[in-house]
Amino acid sequence: MPKALVWFRRDLRDYDHAALYHALKSARQVYCAFIFDAGILDQLTDKADRRVEFIWESVGELKTALQQHGGELIVRIGNPVELIPALAKELGAEAVFSNHDYEPAAIQCDQAVQNALAQDGITFHSFKDQVIFEKDEILTKTGTPFSVFTPYKNACLRTLNDFYLRAYPVDRYLANLAVHQHQGTPTLESLGFERTNLKELRLPTGMSGGLALFEDFSQRIQRYRNARDFPAIKGPSYLSVHLRFGTVSIRHMARTAWNMGGQGAETWLNELLWRDFYFQILHHHPEVAAGHALKPEFNQIQFPNDTGLFAAWCEGRTGYPLVDAAMRQLNQTGYMHNRLRMVAASFLVKDLLIDWRWGERYFAEKLIDFDLAANNGGWQWAASTGCDAQPWFRIFNPVTQSEKFDTEGKFIRKYVPELSQCDNKEIHAPWLIPPLRQQSLDIVVGRDYPHPVVDHATRREQVLALYKQASRPDQTFRQ
Repeated sequence: MPKALVWFRRDLRDYDHAALYHALKSARQVYCAFIFDAGILDQLTDKADRRVEFIWESVGELKTALQQHGGELIVRIGNPVELIPALAKELGAEAVFSNHDYEPAAIQCDQAVQNALAQDGITFHSFKDQVIFEKDEILTKTGTPFSVFTPYKNACLRTLNDFYLRAYPVDRYLANLAVHQHQGTPTLESLGFERTNLKELRLPTGMSGGLALFEDFSQRIQRYRNARDFPAIKGPSYLSVHLRFGTVSIRHMARTAWNMGGQGAETWLNELLWRDFYFQILHHHPEVAAGHALKPEFNQIQFPNDTGLFAAWCEGRTGYPLVDAAMRQLNQTGYMHNRLRMVAASFLVKDLLIDWRWGERYFAEKLIDFDLAANNGGWQWAASTGCDAQPWFRIFNPVTQSEKFDTEGKFIRKYVPELSQCDNKEIHAPWLIPPLRQQSLDIVVGRDYPHPVVDHATRREQVLALYKQASRPDQTFRQ
């Protein structure tokens, strides 16, 4: 075809890109566009949002890269349902190419774009790009979706081969990028947002940032299995935000781990498959995006939902040091270590007796790597309401989690500095420090650091009763 338009979204790179590859192969002139969706931006109440800054920086790098290849990235602000069809018509494009998004709102948007394009005789093509396996590619022997991760993972590993991991050779066809009149990128301020502490956090953005992080991680990937659970050490890949916005290629990540082998690489590949697992759960059960528990019997749990306790959790002042350190890390950086996401989520639901949806919404506001599928899946796992979830009668003890995964208290000292003088044993449960010792440390619990807002043992019994009643709603419990 003479002309085509590639619509970039959560795939902000110019290499190994499914939609860009297919467009370049199909058309003699290929235009590229990115739309800052005003409807999404307007919903963000915090105008110092690290995600918007990350996207803005990454869009700028993509624009420069396309210009260096002889093309251009057209960047506009507004409603993509209106702007993409109008732009395609303006450019004379016969087709629009994009990559799949699995969130219900995005699917609805895509359908509306496709319908609008069809009115002008323009076709819409969408491709798998952000996952290894999608939709119905991995099913049980009876043709149904998996609901437990381990058999899903095993089926994925049996299926995985070079075909699924092969890169799209975009470079061969870059000569087909169309020259478009030079247009500047809207400023962050014109989007209604302001700079954050992203640069201070030393989180590199864009394609170059993603590749630099992956190069660093590949040097220590064999330690990943043992290091990933300890928040005070450099264990994770720190690539989650780059996977979220597609500044790295999932195929490149998975292919490297698959070819490398060894316990660390295999463990990380399993984490990438967990990501796919949650996407296929969202695809087959879109109702979870509307706040429904995957296990419907738990939809009606009557959580007390104490707003004071919720505020204490959000602000990192629960009196449980590891939980508070985790929440302060989130608030200060937009990131939370994966082990701590489980600890903080379990504490909110099973110690504070607050609906998991409250926590899911808070993480959705704060996490720079927020992804609906993974966030919902993680919260439903912690709340024991989802697939392959933590059994409801297994409850994390925040003190023993602290002693096990931050034994020397290094992570706690970083984010809860008022406890920095405590020794390695005291720091996990400061309320147990004798009064005279507290005075000698100049850390008086209740003055310098809060008393625990709840008693773990007491709340454990209460939450077990809530879940027991929900799991057997037709039975009458005797006193």
